[in-house]
Amino acid sequence: MGFPIYRPRRLRATENLRSMIRENSLSVKDLIFPLFVVPGTNVKNEITTLPGNYQYSVDKALEAVAEVVALGIPAILLFGLPSYKDAIGSSAWDDNEPVQKATKAIKTKYPELVVITDACLCEYTTHGHCGVLENGCTVNNDETLPLLAKIDVSHARCGADMVAPSNMMDGHIKVMRLAMDEAGYSNVALMAYSAKFASAYYGPFRAAADSAPCAGDRKGYQMDPANSNEALREVALDIEEGADIVMVKPAMAYLDVVSRVASTFNRPLCVYNVSGEYAMVKAAAQNGWIDEKRIVLETLTGFKRAGAKMIITYHALDAAKWLQE
Repeated sequence: MGFPIYRPRRLRATENLRSMIRENSLSVKDLIFPLFVVPGTNVKNEITTLPGNYQYSVDKALEAVAEVVALGIPAILLFGLPSYKDAIGSSAWDDNEPVQKATKAIKTKYPELVVITDACLCEYTTHGHCGVLENGCTVNNDETLPLLAKIDVSHARCGADMVAPSNMMDGHIKVMRLAMDEAGYSNVALMAYSAKFASAYYGPFRAAADSAPCAGDRKGYQMDPANSNEALREVALDIEEGADIVMVKPAMAYLDVVSRVASTFNRPLCVYNVSGEYAMVKAAAQNGWIDEKRIVLETLTGFKRAGAKMIITYHALDAAKWLQE
């Protein structure tokens, strides 16, 4: 049945008609806002590579979280810059470091807010890699696993609702799940960075978190951007090992992977709208080349259309305001 009997434009004529047949919708409740916490007090440093985002001391982070809560955003993702670094990243499981202190403070003041903590070692090691380094360039997978378990338990002990291990070590979800269960934190969820690609889109984040590797790259543990079937295998492994939520990162260049994961697995799926994706939009908007509001909302809706249930994005505050207009 075609034209002139069927005319698709009939149902596009007004906003009410369009809204009645809309297949996907974007909500404030879909958003997770990333937040960077640092040592000290009264610190609010704008991140030059991520305009409109800041590094906060814990006291200032509470002020930022107040806006998150007021906008109805249900969750934040905490990243930390430590007060000290060493070869194994021991500050990552120090309960007196910024992520742990911020988690305690935020959960005390805003108990209903979902606090997710990033669990990796790259911000905490002197070499900037995501695990124990051997021979100057290779991460030893199995020696790294018990350290990740220490991070996991530390974050849970300080009140995290969910821990998000982003390191891409083989077997890390199983080790971290068992460690939390044995420590009495079986109710703390795990959101696995299951399909995390070795992407060029991470550049602005690495400047913000001071986490760039001092030598080499992360292609030995993050995924090849050319692979899609491998992503499904990684997701399957993480689910088998106990992941409650799985993730595809980055989002924009990997929507085919997002769609395949969503249609293959019965697990909530998160996407990370990463720093490079954000920075490109901000730069184009600042030059007057695009309509930032329309671009952002269209992009976030695209993630939902591909199958994402939740979206980590630096656009979260702006998007929440626009969605409420």
